[in-house]
Amino acid sequence: MIRRTLSFASLFILLSVGLFAQEPVDYVQVLMGTDSSHDLSAGNTYPVIARPWGMNAWTPLTGKMSDGWQYTYDAQKIRGFKQTHQPSPWMNDYGQLVLMPTTDKPSPDQDERASWFSHFSEVATPYSYRVYLADYDTRVTMVPTERAARFRINYPEGRTPYLVLDALDGGSAITVDEKAQTITGYSSKNSGGVADNFRCHFVVKTNRPFRLHHVYKEGQEVDSPQAKGDHVSAVLAFEEGATVELVVSSSFVSPRQAELNQREAVSKGIDELEQEGRDLWNSLLGRIRVEGKSVDHMRTFYSTLYRCLLFPRRLYEYDESGRKVHYSPYDGQVHEGYLYGDTGFWDTFRALFPLLNLLYPEEAANMQAGLVSAYRESGFLPEWSSPGHRDIMVGNNSASVVADGYLTGLRGYDVEALWDAVTHGAHAVHPKVSATGRLGWEWYDRLGYVPSDVGINESAARTLEYAYDDWCIWRLGKALEKSDDELRPYVRAATNYRHLYDPTHKLMRGRLKDGTPAPDFNPLKWGGDFTEGNSWHYTWSVFHDPQGLIDLMGGREPFVQMLDSVFSLPPIFDEGYYGFVIHEIREMQVMGMGNYAHGNQPIQHMIYLYNYAGKPWKTQYLVREVMDRFYAARPDGYCGDEDNGQTSAWYVFSALGFYPVCPGSLQYVIGSPLFDRVTISLPEGKELSIEAIGNGPSCRYVDAMQIGDKVLDRNYLTMDEIRRGGVLRFQMSNQPNMKRGISLSATPYSFSRDCSVK
Repeated sequence: MIRRTLSFASLFILLSVGLFAQEPVDYVQVLMGTDSSHDLSAGNTYPVIARPWGMNAWTPLTGKMSDGWQYTYDAQKIRGFKQTHQPSPWMNDYGQLVLMPTTDKPSPDQDERASWFSHFSEVATPYSYRVYLADYDTRVTMVPTERAARFRINYPEGRTPYLVLDALDGGSAITVDEKAQTITGYSSKNSGGVADNFRCHFVVKTNRPFRLHHVYKEGQEVDSPQAKGDHVSAVLAFEEGATVELVVSSSFVSPRQAELNQREAVSKGIDELEQEGRDLWNSLLGRIRVEGKSVDHMRTFYSTLYRCLLFPRRLYEYDESGRKVHYSPYDGQVHEGYLYGDTGFWDTFRALFPLLNLLYPEEAANMQAGLVSAYRESGFLPEWSSPGHRDIMVGNNSASVVADGYLTGLRGYDVEALWDAVTHGAHAVHPKVSATGRLGWEWYDRLGYVPSDVGINESAARTLEYAYDDWCIWRLGKALEKSDDELRPYVRAATNYRHLYDPTHKLMRGRLKDGTPAPDFNPLKWGGDFTEGNSWHYTWSVFHDPQGLIDLMGGREPFVQMLDSVFSLPPIFDEGYYGFVIHEIREMQVMGMGNYAHGNQPIQHMIYLYNYAGKPWKTQYLVREVMDRFYAARPDGYCGDEDNGQTSAWYVFSALGFYPVCPGSLQYVIGSPLFDRVTISLPEGKELSIEAIGNGPSCRYVDAMQIGDKVLDRNYLTMDEIRRGGVLRFQMSNQPNMKRGISLSATPYSFSRDCSVK
């Protein structure tokens, strides 16, 4: 009996930690990052139930319909099931629709119809969602496709089943057809970045007859099966004890296209669609197979990789003849071809797009084709699209996304159009959206920097990013064999970061238009001349030329001392520019790593810069610290905004053992591999095996490294080395090897040392 009890207990423990999970998708925790709020982000995510890069996603709705925090882990009630396109709570949503099963007393009011639920009765995966609605004794299963979804609603016996369909405020319409068992309509609610004629058309089909209970307009009953107004909703009634299945589809193109999109789900059962979604997620997540002793690490890895495969989303659809078509939020017209949206390049140029370019090139090439569409339809490349141009953040980092894509080998799209796009965007600003193109480009082109006294906020951040973007344009132009005359302005501008360097503080500082440093400099001041950070964070934004920054600081030792100071400084700050403590500041303050603010993007590459200064073991130590302390497959599993896959991509790359400090350089800087063994499936059927011999929590240092039979003393890998496949082997140690990777030749790419510069 004792033996049996112990065996059962052991079995329970094994099951509870997931050791029986056989496929990558089984490790994904879609609630990671959902325990967030406006004041403190632990990811600011919601459970995205979707196909990879799917046009539509679905999520349980716990927040109010106008609230960007549409699902929070501490919520106790569900208000409905929402079709969503929200990339971030700060950007909010568009293309929305809410369904809510109820019984007995249905209500169009979102608070009155809300039901208690528990995480104990919630099963959330990337490809399906199940939950028990306690107030209605009703179980809901939700399975999405790319542009549709199928629901199964198990109503109880003895209670009248209802379904509330809310098309939301902001302009909506509903038509109920009892005979055809369909509800059609549209929702216009959005958060910007759309043309005036924007609509999300929807079709809902039921497998059981229903009667129309009520249609509501502005909350008032309408004696009609259809209505159009600011806020329209409908309530359907079914037979008692019914199990109802719904197929919901939508389109940005037309009502007819919404009907066509039903094809994805109407002919397949919910179980078949669920298996189809599971297989697709496994196929893409399984391109990286990790092996290690920690199930927690495996959960965190695949949960972050899942986040990397959600955005940007496909905004194209297939018409009756199978052609790709899309509604353009830029000009309000329907066009042929690819279109993607819902990503901010200020965040995602850093690691997300390099990850997609390297490991998912077929999708990444289509994203480049989508950029061609955006340029042709608006005259600019987007910097933050949701779904069109949004006026937020700084930089011209579409240049990085375009350059890194082409240089890593993406083909099959009009790269010449993208060349025109990046060169145009470098010397123009969108007439209505100041964050698209380059705000302050006239000053930048004339002086080599954006002055801080000409009415343009965050001028130093813009200058630093423009300089890197100019380097990207130069690299792309070289690959396209553009003339020296075309390339000369960009190769010269790539060193513009030097204009901001203040030798007194060894930090970047805003500069006035007369050339003098901006007065009253406080390196701990967030905002002002910088973006969501301070000078200690932004000084390192010289991705393409760390050696140039080392030289400005007086050599390797002063450079390393400045890097160290970020961690030795207490988490003090000046929030005066904002007038209150923004959540990014608070997240830095509570994390216990001094002034290092991993919860926001500008400094995320900084840890890897020790490799450029002959101290790679410091990178190795700190990378593990961040992975272990700031990431976990829990609802509070991030240390700040996840931001469309960027913070997740940092973890994915870092867990593999390398990171793209400088997208466009075709190099990946060495860190500390987390897993004992990783197998990466590469294009053309090749595989790269990464082995970390002697790896463990205390063995985070790289004692030796080789690829194939070639021993590597350097601190980087090239794209070609990774793409060729084979075996990359790390010998790990619990002590740093202070003789490895210390020579100048061991350092990764820097523009200052680029022999091809004329």
